[in-house]
Amino acid sequence: MATNSGQPVPYGPHNPHPLSRMKTELVWEGKYDEFGNRREVDIAGCAMPMQRIETVDEPRQRAAAEGQMELFDRKTAKVREESPAWPDFRNRLIWGDNKLVMASLLKEFKGKVDLIYIDPPFDVGADFTMDVPIGDEKETIAKDQSTLEMVAFRDTWGKGTDSYLFMMYERLTLMKELLSERGSIYVHVGIQVNHFMRMLLEEVFGRENEIDEIVWSYGTPSGGRAAANKIIKAHEYIVSYAKHYGQQTFNKQFLSYSEKYISDWFKWTDKEGRRYRRRMRQKGEWEIQYLDESKGIPLSTVWSDIQQVYADPRAYKLGTTSEVLDYATQKPEGLLERVIGISSNPGDLVADFFCGSGTTGAVAEKLGRRWIMADLGRFAIHTTRKRMIGVQRELHEAGKPYRAFDVYNLGRYERQWWQKERLNNADEEHRRMVLEFFKAEVLTNAPSPLIHGRKAGAFCHVDGIDSMFCRDEATALAKAVAAAGGRECYCLAWEFEMDLHLTTAALEKELGVKVKLIQIPREIMEKNRKSPPPFLEVAVLEAQPVLRKAEKGQLPGVDIKLTKFMPSLAEVPTKELEAIKARAVKSGMDFIDFWAVDFDWQPGKPFNHHWQDYRTRKDRSLQTVSDAGHVYPKKGKYTACVKVVDTFGCDTSITVEVKV
Repeated sequence: MATNSGQPVPYGPHNPHPLSRMKTELVWEGKYDEFGNRREVDIAGCAMPMQRIETVDEPRQRAAAEGQMELFDRKTAKVREESPAWPDFRNRLIWGDNKLVMASLLKEFKGKVDLIYIDPPFDVGADFTMDVPIGDEKETIAKDQSTLEMVAFRDTWGKGTDSYLFMMYERLTLMKELLSERGSIYVHVGIQVNHFMRMLLEEVFGRENEIDEIVWSYGTPSGGRAAANKIIKAHEYIVSYAKHYGQQTFNKQFLSYSEKYISDWFKWTDKEGRRYRRRMRQKGEWEIQYLDESKGIPLSTVWSDIQQVYADPRAYKLGTTSEVLDYATQKPEGLLERVIGISSNPGDLVADFFCGSGTTGAVAEKLGRRWIMADLGRFAIHTTRKRMIGVQRELHEAGKPYRAFDVYNLGRYERQWWQKERLNNADEEHRRMVLEFFKAEVLTNAPSPLIHGRKAGAFCHVDGIDSMFCRDEATALAKAVAAAGGRECYCLAWEFEMDLHLTTAALEKELGVKVKLIQIPREIMEKNRKSPPPFLEVAVLEAQPVLRKAEKGQLPGVDIKLTKFMPSLAEVPTKELEAIKARAVKSGMDFIDFWAVDFDWQPGKPFNHHWQDYRTRKDRSLQTVSDAGHVYPKKGKYTACVKVVDTFGCDTSITVEVKV
């Protein structure tokens, strides 16, 4: 501003400096666009249809296989009558980018989630390689990050704190939309990002809606940690906010008195043998408080009575060893029991969009809550699926209510960063590079836009770098190959939709075209790489029906026998690939972690878990022949589907024709 004389007016009360009007604000790259406008979260553009690929009600299916449905229905009806916390709801386990998952859930669940707990990644230097067990013995091998997880982690931390804040802001905004009016959110963070996360939560939910900052002090340093020449980190934070402070669900929690506290304070015993203490009331009067009527010590914001999940019982004698699932970042059930107990009621809907090993859902199920869980990693979804089947069994055998759950598919994630940086946004260059490493011929005059190359008499298709090969694409490709006179096609893709083998099996039966699913190895993204990395088929699985001896006048019971399995080794660290490949050739069955059978599979329908068996940390044995003795309603041809999940979390499925 200037006066009529052209001289600038001094800054002051009547002409404040622009900086004097700025408010305190957390700013990160990407928060504002090039014009200074606040970027909004593109909810509509991120919403995608989710496909239900599995339905799991293990106790019911087991009862049906054993011919005990009448007993099951009577028991279930009794449990439902006695438990008001059993609404008509199927829990959901969703594989995919949680931003897309939440945007897709809004149509049905906006304002309906009562509690959200998340444990997002908060360590920029995290190593996601983990040791996973194989076979019957105590043998382990290393599991690498999947391509999806690698890209997601790079996008989360690629630009340091800026990209982390941008990622979390979008997701917290969606979570706020999902929360009910009485809902609350608990965010588990480490000391690395606690200060940023608090400011981010304040921006999304408002300072007035902060509930608490909880300090989880999880144990005494020992072993290597204790020997470190520094002050040992032994705590993390859980920050909680309400959708509307004062309206949120709150159930006051109490801790049990210690033996010392009881002996120090409850010193007196009445003539009936009841312990009590005396305390001063107002006006100098005394009252009596009995121990058996006391709730305990009110819970504070420092939780030091819950230990970490320790994997080695020889090193630790604390109470969480039995929960161990060999999953990095696994949290103890006691921690989630407390969170869920404080901020939800039976029948409420609890969500976790970074579900990892599934602790939130396991505890929610046991406490009579409904749940939705999501994760980007296949291994996380597989670990959680096994865990929730175990919880179903546990609750049913104890005569307690449980809910069936469905597995949904939403796994697309973009790899455009590589395309922009290395390939100049050229799809053709991407295809050329992939085919060159695959040692295939590039077809310049291909019979279809879906056919890009040829190798040893088979056509080749290279899927887009920014997409995931799905059912519709497989159908279109098989039809194009058939029209061109082909009988076999290599499909090279970065990621495949879960259970895609169900579709390819049906297409081979219908069109006579075998589509081989080949993972594009991440190594082709390495700078200056010349030698081709291994291109591995997703998996090889063979099985056959087994007909049991039939009673007179009845049809035989049917089971499925696994005859061959070779796992996909796409997530094995490169340096160990050859040794593990040799191990897999010698005994591929050792790499099976879970398998299930749908005895009456229908194309286009979700996989129904009629029978399953899986390894646990305590019991590494695995049946290779089912013992369901499934009886079909009449003579004829049926299609059974066999699903196998290997120790890396990668799944494959085949169909088996059954004649009875």
